[in-house]
Amino acid sequence: MTLTKKIIIFMVAGALLGLTINLSGLNENPWVSEYLINGLFHVIGQLFILSLKMLVVPLVFVSLFCGTTALRDPAMLGSIGGRTLGFYLLTTALALGIALTFALLIGVGVGADISTNPGYVAKEGKSFIDVILSIIDNPIAAMAEGNLLAVIVFSILLGLSATMAGKAGEQVIDFFKAFNEVIMKLVMLIMHFAPYAVFAILAKVLSELGLDAIRALAGYFFTVLALLIFHALVVYPLLLKLLSGLNPLTFLRKMEAAVTFAFGTSSSNATIPVTLRTVTERLGVSKSVGSFTIPFGATINMDGTAIMQGVATVFIANAYGVDLNSTQILMVVLMATLASIGSAGVPSAGLVMLQGVLLQAGLPIEGIGMILGIDRLLDMTRTAVNITGDSAVTCIVAKSQGQLDQSVYDDPNAGVIKE
Repeated sequence: MTLTKKIIIFMVAGALLGLTINLSGLNENPWVSEYLINGLFHVIGQLFILSLKMLVVPLVFVSLFCGTTALRDPAMLGSIGGRTLGFYLLTTALALGIALTFALLIGVGVGADISTNPGYVAKEGKSFIDVILSIIDNPIAAMAEGNLLAVIVFSILLGLSATMAGKAGEQVIDFFKAFNEVIMKLVMLIMHFAPYAVFAILAKVLSELGLDAIRALAGYFFTVLALLIFHALVVYPLLLKLLSGLNPLTFLRKMEAAVTFAFGTSSSNATIPVTLRTVTERLGVSKSVGSFTIPFGATINMDGTAIMQGVATVFIANAYGVDLNSTQILMVVLMATLASIGSAGVPSAGLVMLQGVLLQAGLPIEGIGMILGIDRLLDMTRTAVNITGDSAVTCIVAKSQGQLDQSVYDDPNAGVIKE
């Protein structure tokens, strides 16, 4: 059995167990709640997520360094970087435009109960200027704090310096190449525990939430869910076909494992090791390109988050009886697109960034409390969309640069992990 199939089986089993516990009322039993849901399930899920996060900073640093040194020519790095950033911003703007248009057309949030979850306390998010200033930092401090933008900038600059440093640079490059191989082997070891972790995470989430939270905000929930699915299964495949000529069905089939990981962890950053392996070994993207675009995308490309923010803004505006004018809508698009650059690739980071979007549109941030209860399930889905977008853009950029192996892309068994 492939690892992907095993993950899907355990994911379904975890969801069924979680719903069974919730619907039967067992989640209210103190023993079940303390020792099973918040004990065993929580510990198993968190240990796996933490083990992936443990690898994120060293993997991003080493893989970007290796990717930069593999490109050699600074002009090629500039070309790939510019194309990647342009495509990421394009897909985010498309996601927002689609979300706002559809939400306004169907009037999502009209008649909603604004008293739902009134206890939300908004966290302070970074301003755009703070985000820009944070890209240059002490590299050790940036690694310790998980400031991936600063880690990305430092690793690229260090990689460029190594290519210009002659013999000393070659010695450093050889060391990092070997280090990169060791880290990827560690990724493979951890991935084999994924089915059990996904089972535990879904069992915990659904045993706590159940179906009641979804029923209360069904219009918002299913609008966001439908748009996320549409963006992943229609928009990305269309862009992939139009801009690269690659087969979208092959792409979607090979993304199964990474998408499942992202859904289970709700963290683009934690999924970086799996996404990077998928694009390089399953989809045939060269390591020099994938090592640059995937960590970069996990940091700035948040299409799923943009869709949530667009629908949530319209939902909250309608719930409070506020008519959004064209200026407010334009500001929402601009703010949410820029906010995606500074949004951390961690669970529920989109809610923190949403407050800035609401403030820009003149809407009360207390409205976030309405959607807080069901955000966890949507967060899992939008993370899966985010990493699908990262991978689609990576394939487009790699193909345009002649850095994609078509034979690997077309081979259905390339990079398959057997259990």
